[in-house]
Amino acid sequence: MMSNNTIGASQRVRFLVGKGYALFEGPSGDNTPHRHAAFQVAIALKGEAAIHDGTRLHSAPVLVVPPFLRHQLQPIARLRTYFVEPHCRFADQLRDACANGIAAMPQLRELREEHIHTLSATASLNVDTRLQQVMDALAAPGDAQPIPTLARQAGLSPQRLRALAQEQLGMPLARWRIWLRFGLAIQLMTTGEGLADAALAAGFADQAHFSRQMREMFGVPPSQLLPLLRAQAFSAT
Repeated sequence: MMSNNTIGASQRVRFLVGKGYALFEGPSGDNTPHRHAAFQVAIALKGEAAIHDGTRLHSAPVLVVPPFLRHQLQPIARLRTYFVEPHCRFADQLRDACANGIAAMPQLRELREEHIHTLSATASLNVDTRLQQVMDALAAPGDAQPIPTLARQAGLSPQRLRALAQEQLGMPLARWRIWLRFGLAIQLMTTGEGLADAALAAGFADQAHFSRQMREMFGVPPSQLLPLLRAQAFSAT
Protein backbone atom coordinates (compact mmCIF):
# COMPACT_ATOMS: atom_id res chain seq x y z
CA MET A 1 0.00 0.00 0.00
CA MET A 2 1.28 3.46 -0.82
CA SER A 3 1.63 6.06 1.88
CA ASN A 4 0.02 9.50 2.00
CA ASN A 5 1.77 12.50 0.57
CA THR A 6 1.54 16.25 1.03
CA ILE A 7 1.77 18.49 -2.02
CA GLY A 8 2.19 22.15 -1.29
CA ALA A 9 0.46 23.09 1.94
CA SER A 10 -2.48 20.75 2.07
CA GLN A 11 -3.03 18.58 -1.03
CA ARG A 12 -2.53 14.99 0.05
CA VAL A 13 -2.43 12.46 -2.75
CA ARG A 14 -2.85 8.73 -2.42
CA PHE A 15 -2.79 6.06 -5.07
CA LEU A 16 -2.93 2.33 -4.49
CA VAL A 17 -4.07 -0.82 -6.26
CA GLY A 18 -5.72 -3.68 -4.38
CA LYS A 19 -7.26 -6.92 -5.59
CA GLY A 20 -10.42 -5.96 -7.44
CA TYR A 21 -10.14 -2.20 -6.90
CA ALA A 22 -7.92 0.87 -7.04
CA LEU A 23 -7.99 4.09 -5.03
CA PHE A 24 -7.00 7.62 -5.98
CA GLU A 25 -7.39 10.46 -3.53
CA GLY A 26 -6.46 14.02 -4.32
CA PRO A 27 -7.38 16.93 -6.54
CA SER A 28 -9.23 16.31 -9.80
CA GLY A 29 -8.45 18.88 -12.44
CA ASP A 30 -9.60 19.46 -15.99
CA ASN A 31 -10.42 16.36 -18.01
CA THR A 32 -12.11 15.45 -21.27
CA PRO A 33 -15.03 12.99 -21.68
CA HIS A 34 -13.79 9.47 -21.01
CA ARG A 35 -14.92 6.02 -19.89
CA HIS A 36 -13.39 3.60 -17.41
CA ALA A 37 -13.42 -0.19 -17.49
CA ALA A 38 -14.59 -0.25 -13.86
CA PHE A 39 -17.26 1.20 -11.61
CA GLN A 40 -16.18 4.62 -10.34
CA VAL A 41 -17.24 5.62 -6.84
CA ALA A 42 -16.52 9.36 -6.64
CA ILE A 43 -16.69 10.73 -3.08
CA ALA A 44 -16.39 14.48 -2.54
CA LEU A 45 -14.39 15.08 0.64
CA LYS A 46 -15.90 18.56 0.75
CA GLY A 47 -19.05 19.74 -1.00
CA GLU A 48 -20.41 17.67 -3.88
CA ALA A 49 -19.00 15.75 -6.80
CA ALA A 50 -20.36 16.76 -10.22
CA ILE A 51 -20.22 14.54 -13.31
CA HIS A 52 -21.69 15.17 -16.75
CA ASP A 53 -22.85 12.15 -18.77
CA GLY A 54 -23.26 14.02 -22.06
CA THR A 55 -26.93 14.70 -21.38
CA ARG A 56 -27.17 16.08 -17.86
CA LEU A 57 -25.03 17.14 -14.94
CA HIS A 58 -25.27 14.93 -11.84
CA SER A 59 -24.32 16.41 -8.46
CA ALA A 60 -24.17 14.67 -5.06
CA PRO A 61 -21.71 13.98 -2.25
CA VAL A 62 -21.21 10.51 -3.76
CA LEU A 63 -21.72 9.54 -7.41
CA VAL A 64 -21.26 6.09 -8.92
CA VAL A 65 -20.51 5.72 -12.63
CA PRO A 66 -21.00 2.31 -14.27
CA PRO A 67 -18.27 0.79 -16.47
CA PHE A 68 -17.79 2.16 -19.97
CA LEU A 69 -20.22 5.05 -19.61
CA ARG A 70 -18.71 8.15 -21.18
CA HIS A 71 -18.64 11.01 -18.68
CA GLN A 72 -16.71 14.08 -17.59
CA LEU A 73 -15.82 14.85 -13.98
CA GLN A 74 -15.99 18.51 -13.00
CA PRO A 75 -12.81 19.77 -11.28
CA ILE A 76 -12.83 19.39 -7.49
CA ALA A 77 -10.13 20.10 -4.93
CA ARG A 78 -10.51 16.97 -2.81
CA LEU A 79 -11.91 13.72 -4.19
CA ARG A 80 -11.66 10.10 -3.07
CA THR A 81 -12.25 7.78 -6.02
CA TYR A 82 -12.55 4.01 -5.92
CA PHE A 83 -12.35 2.11 -9.19
CA VAL A 84 -14.18 -1.17 -8.58
CA GLU A 85 -13.61 -3.96 -11.08
CA PRO A 86 -16.88 -5.25 -12.58
CA HIS A 87 -16.23 -8.93 -11.90
CA CYS A 88 -15.82 -8.64 -8.11
CA ARG A 89 -18.45 -9.09 -5.37
CA PHE A 90 -18.52 -5.39 -4.45
CA ALA A 91 -19.54 -4.59 -8.02
CA ASP A 92 -22.70 -6.64 -7.43
CA GLN A 93 -23.78 -4.01 -4.89
CA LEU A 94 -23.30 -1.25 -7.45
CA ARG A 95 -24.72 -2.88 -10.57
CA ASP A 96 -28.44 -2.50 -9.83
CA ALA A 97 -28.04 1.05 -8.54
CA CYS A 98 -26.37 2.05 -11.83
CA ALA A 99 -28.79 0.24 -14.13
CA ASN A 100 -29.89 3.59 -15.60
CA GLY A 101 -26.51 5.32 -15.57
CA ILE A 102 -24.83 7.57 -13.01
CA ALA A 103 -26.36 7.15 -9.56
CA ALA A 104 -26.18 9.18 -6.35
CA MET A 105 -25.28 6.88 -3.44
CA PRO A 106 -24.81 9.05 -0.33
CA GLN A 107 -24.74 5.89 1.82
CA LEU A 108 -21.19 5.30 0.55
CA ARG A 109 -19.90 8.62 1.95
CA GLU A 110 -17.88 6.86 4.67
CA LEU A 111 -16.62 4.06 2.42
CA ARG A 112 -13.07 3.08 3.30
CA GLU A 113 -10.58 0.66 1.83
CA GLU A 114 -11.15 -1.86 4.62
CA HIS A 115 -14.86 -1.91 3.79
CA ILE A 116 -14.33 -3.09 0.22
CA HIS A 117 -11.18 -5.16 0.66
CA THR A 118 -12.87 -8.54 1.17
CA LEU A 119 -15.77 -8.06 -1.23
CA SER A 120 -13.47 -6.77 -3.97
CA ALA A 121 -11.22 -9.80 -3.64
CA THR A 122 -14.20 -12.16 -4.06
CA ALA A 123 -15.69 -13.15 -7.41
CA SER A 124 -19.01 -11.63 -8.50
CA LEU A 125 -22.15 -13.72 -8.28
CA ASN A 126 -23.39 -12.18 -11.53
CA VAL A 127 -20.47 -12.98 -13.83
CA ASP A 128 -20.29 -16.31 -15.65
CA THR A 129 -17.52 -18.47 -14.15
CA ARG A 130 -16.04 -19.05 -17.60
CA LEU A 131 -15.80 -15.32 -18.23
CA GLN A 132 -14.31 -14.97 -14.74
CA GLN A 133 -11.69 -17.59 -15.66
CA VAL A 134 -10.63 -15.62 -18.72
CA MET A 135 -10.45 -12.34 -16.77
CA ASP A 136 -8.34 -13.98 -14.08
CA ALA A 137 -5.98 -15.26 -16.77
CA LEU A 138 -5.68 -11.79 -18.26
CA ALA A 139 -4.88 -10.35 -14.83
CA ALA A 140 -2.20 -12.94 -14.02
CA PRO A 141 1.42 -11.73 -14.04
CA GLY A 142 3.20 -12.03 -17.37
CA ASP A 143 1.89 -11.87 -20.89
CA ALA A 144 -1.47 -13.62 -21.16
CA GLN A 145 -2.36 -15.69 -24.20
CA PRO A 146 -4.59 -14.25 -26.95
CA ILE A 147 -8.22 -13.84 -25.90
CA PRO A 148 -9.54 -16.43 -28.44
CA THR A 149 -7.14 -18.99 -26.95
CA LEU A 150 -8.30 -18.18 -23.42
CA ALA A 151 -11.91 -18.52 -24.59
CA ARG A 152 -11.31 -22.04 -25.85
CA GLN A 153 -9.51 -22.98 -22.63
CA ALA A 154 -12.61 -21.82 -20.71
CA GLY A 155 -14.90 -23.92 -22.93
CA LEU A 156 -16.30 -20.99 -24.91
CA SER A 157 -16.20 -19.93 -28.51
CA PRO A 158 -14.65 -16.49 -29.05
CA GLN A 159 -18.06 -15.25 -30.20
CA ARG A 160 -19.78 -16.48 -27.02
CA LEU A 161 -17.06 -14.95 -24.86
CA ARG A 162 -17.53 -11.59 -26.58
CA ALA A 163 -21.28 -11.78 -25.99
CA LEU A 164 -20.83 -12.62 -22.30
CA ALA A 165 -18.38 -9.75 -21.81
CA GLN A 166 -20.74 -7.26 -23.42
CA GLU A 167 -23.75 -8.56 -21.49
CA GLN A 168 -22.18 -8.90 -18.05
CA LEU A 169 -19.36 -6.32 -18.10
CA GLY A 170 -20.72 -3.82 -20.57
CA MET A 171 -17.49 -3.71 -22.60
CA PRO A 172 -15.21 -5.82 -24.80
CA LEU A 173 -12.46 -7.80 -23.08
CA ALA A 174 -9.89 -5.97 -25.20
CA ARG A 175 -10.79 -2.81 -23.26
CA TRP A 176 -10.49 -4.73 -20.01
CA ARG A 177 -6.97 -5.83 -20.98
CA ILE A 178 -6.01 -2.20 -21.61
CA TRP A 179 -7.41 -1.28 -18.19
CA LEU A 180 -5.13 -3.90 -16.60
CA ARG A 181 -2.15 -2.47 -18.45
CA PHE A 182 -2.95 0.96 -17.06
CA GLY A 183 -2.86 -0.41 -13.52
CA LEU A 184 0.64 -1.76 -14.11
CA ALA A 185 1.89 1.37 -15.87
CA ILE A 186 0.59 3.67 -13.14
CA GLN A 187 2.18 1.53 -10.43
CA LEU A 188 5.49 1.71 -12.28
CA MET A 189 5.24 5.49 -12.56
CA THR A 190 4.47 5.66 -8.85
CA THR A 191 7.80 3.95 -8.15
CA GLY A 192 9.71 6.40 -10.33
CA GLU A 193 9.64 4.90 -13.86
CA GLY A 194 9.49 7.34 -16.76
CA LEU A 195 6.52 7.48 -19.11
CA ALA A 196 8.16 5.66 -22.02
CA ASP A 197 9.60 2.84 -19.91
CA ALA A 198 6.35 2.36 -17.95
CA ALA A 199 4.33 2.27 -21.18
CA LEU A 200 6.51 -0.40 -22.77
CA ALA A 201 6.73 -2.51 -19.59
CA ALA A 202 2.93 -2.49 -19.29
CA GLY A 203 2.39 -3.71 -22.85
CA PHE A 204 1.64 -0.49 -24.76
CA ALA A 205 3.22 -0.09 -28.19
CA ASP A 206 4.92 3.16 -27.21
CA GLN A 207 4.44 6.32 -25.16
CA ALA A 208 2.11 7.87 -27.75
CA HIS A 209 -0.15 4.80 -27.65
CA PHE A 210 -0.18 4.96 -23.85
CA SER A 211 -1.10 8.66 -23.93
CA ARG A 212 -3.98 8.15 -26.38
CA GLN A 213 -5.43 5.30 -24.36
CA MET A 214 -5.11 7.22 -21.09
CA ARG A 215 -7.05 10.14 -22.53
CA GLU A 216 -9.76 7.71 -23.62
CA MET A 217 -10.04 6.01 -20.22
CA PHE A 218 -9.18 8.83 -17.80
CA GLY A 219 -9.66 12.05 -19.77
CA VAL A 220 -6.14 13.31 -18.99
CA PRO A 221 -2.66 12.79 -20.49
CA PRO A 222 -0.07 10.85 -18.46
CA SER A 223 1.94 14.05 -18.05
CA GLN A 224 -0.88 15.49 -15.91
CA LEU A 225 -0.87 12.50 -13.56
CA LEU A 226 2.86 11.85 -13.39
CA PRO A 227 3.83 14.75 -11.05
CA LEU A 228 1.28 13.55 -8.48
CA LEU A 229 2.53 9.96 -8.66
CA ARG A 230 6.16 11.01 -8.41
CA ALA A 231 5.42 13.20 -5.41
CA GLN A 232 3.86 10.19 -3.70
CA ALA A 233 6.83 8.01 -4.61
CA PHE A 234 9.17 10.63 -3.13
CA SER A 235 7.21 10.72 0.13
CA ALA A 236 7.43 6.94 0.47
CA THR A 237 11.26 6.91 0.36
